[in-house]
Amino acid sequence: MLHLKKIQYQPATAEEKILKNITLQTEPGEALIISGPSGSGKTSLLEIISGLASPNKGSIYWDNSLINSYKRRSICGLVFQFPERHFIGLTISQELKIGHRRISGDMQSKVLKEVGLEGISPKDLPENLSGGQQRRLAIAVQLIRSPKILLLDEPTAGLDWSVRDEILELIKKLSKDQLLIIVTHEPDLFAKWQVSNYRLKDGNLKKVSK
Repeated sequence: MLHLKKIQYQPATAEEKILKNITLQTEPGEALIISGPSGSGKTSLLEIISGLASPNKGSIYWDNSLINSYKRRSICGLVFQFPERHFIGLTISQELKIGHRRISGDMQSKVLKEVGLEGISPKDLPENLSGGQQRRLAIAVQLIRSPKILLLDEPTAGLDWSVRDEILELIKKLSKDQLLIIVTHEPDLFAKWQVSNYRLKDGNLKKVSK
């Protein structure tokens, strides 16, 4: 169970808080959609949950235990908006191995199959993949870490409609295995899902009824 309690956050460059007393509680196997306008703090919230940023005030718990940023980084996988821009490996295999001492070929094949890239050679270059394949690879890079919480920032951004539907199907499948939190400015894409919907606006997070 993930529990955010009275999270406040004000970046050093901001004149006021962009997150004000954010409280959220959710369970593994649940999917959450957080929508909101640009600049509302959606990405900042993901960065705090993932341990890449620290709140100015508030606490974060996992299974009723207070967890610091180091622990959050160990249990979270964060896929940024346009993650393909952050690829640094020369090959798909190298991309999957980044941050790991050892990742077997079998493990690489397993995670590539999980995201629908079973026909791709690990020796291929990420830059030679299609847009949809690159997005799948970015998800695989996080899944190989076996995260308890998977965080997706605008996962369909920049994709055409046919590819969007494929990525949405993949994400829906993944939501069965771990806690999934998605931030988006297009909540209608997930309207048919059985999810909890929240809206972030003016620094406040509120649950939205369908």
